[in-house]
Amino acid sequence: MRLGINLGYWGLGMDADNIAVAQEADRLGYSVCWAAEAYGSDAATVLSFVAAKTERIDVGSAIFQIPARTPAMTAMTAATLDTLSGGRFRLGLGVSGPQVSEGWYGVRFDKPLARTREYVEIIRKAMSRERLVHEGANWTLPLPGGPGKPIKLTVHPVREHIPLYIAAIGPKNLELTGEIADGWLGIFFSPEHASLSLDALTAGRAKAGKSLEGFDLCPTVNIAVGEDVEAAVDGLRSYAALYIGGMGSKEKNFYNQLTRRMGYEQAADEIQEKYLAKDYAGAAAAVPHDLIDATSLIGDTARIADRMQAYADAGVTTLTLAPSGFTLEERVLALRTGVEALERAGLA
Repeated sequence: MRLGINLGYWGLGMDADNIAVAQEADRLGYSVCWAAEAYGSDAATVLSFVAAKTERIDVGSAIFQIPARTPAMTAMTAATLDTLSGGRFRLGLGVSGPQVSEGWYGVRFDKPLARTREYVEIIRKAMSRERLVHEGANWTLPLPGGPGKPIKLTVHPVREHIPLYIAAIGPKNLELTGEIADGWLGIFFSPEHASLSLDALTAGRAKAGKSLEGFDLCPTVNIAVGEDVEAAVDGLRSYAALYIGGMGSKEKNFYNQLTRRMGYEQAADEIQEKYLAKDYAGAAAAVPHDLIDATSLIGDTARIADRMQAYADAGVTTLTLAPSGFTLEERVLALRTGVEALERAGLA
């Protein structure tokens, strides 16, 4: 099992530290460094900067938002980043959510599965450097009746195939991910509830005549290093409450729905009700200890090593760490502990 690091969003006051964290991960032999985007920093600019400041570690988008860019623009960006980084780019995609898609980008959040399938098809066609011709429900290239003509990408990516990942939570999106992607970007993944994700991913792979062999299962997990497990859990409550209670609307919150499928229906209701009422402290307090502990790496090296073994046993191939601390010292400690725990578990 390999390790990754997720820098999250840029512009939160830790930008200089983010580069130091990426460089330390590079030095320690981490496999990939991911960057995110929502409606603040974009991931492409961040990744180009990280790639310029590192030597061996891959850089990946977790995620590029599908409503933010045309598929041809995403193909251009992926090819450029792969060239600039010397073949170290991984393309992670996701549909985002209704509030961001429609509120920020002005793109209707309709038929996200069909849109994702078509988006990936166009990207792969463009990056293959064949002349771009496509006729679908969402995009027609070239546009009919005008001066447009089929053209091809002028940039030569370093590799013939840039790894493509999809962030997916719901069963249908997971199945699609297994069918058309090279890897999966997960969140709130628990080894004890692995079947909620892996069954659908496996079904998708089977549709494509493939198995999970060679498919990168890559969940992001929070890591909090320390002897006081309860204090570490408390430190992650606000993060969990934000996603379970506040990401999306009451009717459509993918993280809330996942929490329900994991068996925490009553807690999911309470967290969302309190968060939407702006009782953020109450929402955080309502997040079950067991839910946080099951979806995070918490404790000393030995305890974290045990949980890493559980992730490996569940089939995870790249475990991406999101350090819970905000200081550079805390984040570097998390990176080093991750390596020590991996070695202790015999997974390195």
